[in-house]
Amino acid sequence: MPDGRGDELCQWTRARWKDLPIIFLTVRDDPGDVVSGFQNGADDYVTKPFDLDVLYSRVLALLRRTGDVAKEYLYCDQIMLDRRRTQVTLDGEEVPLSPSEYELLYLLIKNKGRTVSREAILQHVWDENGNFVNDNTLTVTMKRLREKLRQPECIKTVRSIGYRMEDTL
Repeated sequence: MPDGRGDELCQWTRARWKDLPIIFLTVRDDPGDVVSGFQNGADDYVTKPFDLDVLYSRVLALLRRTGDVAKEYLYCDQIMLDRRRTQVTLDGEEVPLSPSEYELLYLLIKNKGRTVSREAILQHVWDENGNFVNDNTLTVTMKRLREKLRQPECIKTVRSIGYRMEDTL
């Protein structure tokens, strides 16, 4: 890493996502560097040169041990939704959301890149819970969600149809 050390990045990452698998891929093969990598949160440490089949096997083994962590963390630009903790962060800071705001964001982010119709949103966020609401409720909830997330560019309105999330960075 030309602008820093992997140990620092690993510590920063581990502090935010404790279950995220981390593999060091480095030329540093000194025993002290290897020990430091593990002490700072690495799950595995691979030195260059390496065989691609061996690296692939290590990645698969790590994923078997850690489960499918990728489905627990959903991203769009600077927004991260942590499914396990039912938590949303923006630029690393927690954003408190109401249950309906969280469900709306979750539905959009899990369908990132696809337009979700207003009808589908109303059915998923409110009707599944037995709460029958009018169309204006969705508009107000979206307005509040956007305000709490500081008007993110990644939430798009598809006029007269619904909403879509897509990465802009």
